[in-house]
Amino acid sequence: MAEFEAAPPVEPEGAVAALFGDRAGLARSFWRHLATSAVERGLIGPREVPRLWDRHILNCVAIADFVPESAELADVGSGAGLPGLAIAIARPDVRVTLVEPLQRRVTWLAEVVADLGLTNVDVRRARAEELRGELHLDVVTARAVAPLPVLAGWCLPLCRPGGRLLALKGRSATEELAASVEELRALGAESWSVRVVGEGVLAEATTVVEVVAGAPAPEAARAASRRRGRAGAGGHGHGARRAGERRR
Repeated sequence: MAEFEAAPPVEPEGAVAALFGDRAGLARSFWRHLATSAVERGLIGPREVPRLWDRHILNCVAIADFVPESAELADVGSGAGLPGLAIAIARPDVRVTLVEPLQRRVTWLAEVVADLGLTNVDVRRARAEELRGELHLDVVTARAVAPLPVLAGWCLPLCRPGGRLLALKGRSATEELAASVEELRALGAESWSVRVVGEGVLAEATTVVEVVAGAPAPEAARAASRRRGRAGAGGHGHGARRAGERRR
């Protein structure tokens, strides 16, 4: 990948080392890609650059604590590799598949993976729905992709029984989860909860909705959940423009 000029990252004191350990150098290289080529190609809005560490990279990598050892993980709607690439950098034991439907994002992700020398990452141009029956994963992650009922309808079929969806959500996570219980039951989920990580390390802790997959739900139940979710989606959907991404 071509070299780009970027100002040195202003790191939150201690947090990068605490969350990335001896792979902090790779995390800094990822920051540079986000601050330069990702902005130039419209994957990240220029206003996000000053807060790439706190709002994006560290917020995402914090959920690596919830990923089991040697897990197989897919990041759905990966966009600029958040949270998938952040987890792959911090956890070389985890096999990460970045699932992204838009070619320009797929191209950028593949270039960054190659430039960072990450051997535990695959990039797939696909929608989650297209990978049903092919992937049977320990963990599926997603950030700023869709409302929870729709997201669960895409992601839970990619999980093995006992696998989990980790959906990064904001302060309204508890309310969104409470409103989604009917859909999660229809999708065969075994349990669900809101978890918080990064307190005492991050400027603002990361909030995650964790949904544990049960037996695969019948297609009729998945379809009903998708319909109900879309009715309240407010125009969002798989592959929608992510927070901070520039319009092209």
